[in-house]
Amino acid sequence: MLRFDPFRDVDSLTSAMLGASSGSDRAPRFMPMDLYKVDDHYVLSADLPGIDPGSIDVDVDRGTLTLTAHRSAPESTGVQWITSERFAGTFRRQVSLGDGVDTERISASYDNGVLSITIPLAERAKPRKVDIAHGDIAAEQKSIAHEST
Repeated sequence: MLRFDPFRDVDSLTSAMLGASSGSDRAPRFMPMDLYKVDDHYVLSADLPGIDPGSIDVDVDRGTLTLTAHRSAPESTGVQWITSERFAGTFRRQVSLGDGVDTERISASYDNGVLSITIPLAERAKPRKVDIAHGDIAAEQKSIAHEST
């Protein structure tokens, strides 16, 4: 008995357009990450277990931070897979950076399968105290300006 599902083709098209489970099951799906702010910098932590540190690339170009990493597939010649849930291939994430970050001082480290990127705030974006002139000082500044003309 054949069942007709009019939405199957729409679901397939939507999945393909949104990047959900396209390609083989062994292709990478995503790179989980956290992004948070601490004091005067942001910290991005991305999970990349089993990734060779030499394959990790962090680029900043025109306000976009791009993370790329590659996990090689295990040798499969003569192997009968029982379960294969660890994805191999190239992982990529992009994050838009605001104008308030110092892209020249971004730093990264990789430890225990976690890529940590520190994104410092630019000096112009850091909070600062603005001095307020009192009425007497403002009047003195005006009178000095009139005397000098």
